Amino acid sequence: MFLRLRLLLFSLGTGTLLLVLLCLGAQNLSDRHSLRVGSFRSASLPSGFLVGVSLVIGVISGGSAVAILLPEARKY
Repeated sequence: MFLRLRLLLFSLGTGTLLLVLLCLGAQNLSDRHSLRVGSFRSASLPSGFLVGVSLVIGVISGGSAVAILLPEARKY
């Protein structure tokens, strides 16, 4: 139980730290693109920021999946 909680908190903490660093680093980028999803268009964001956000989402979802799918330790 505690191992799952530690893994979940570690992945959330790492994802938050990466997102903060990404936001700080993406402030001075001048080449901005927007995404088109269906009929909607996103705000103009730097391409490195878009790639970084997908990396952060992958870190958080991967760590959460490992924490959820971890088998229970048997107590004898």
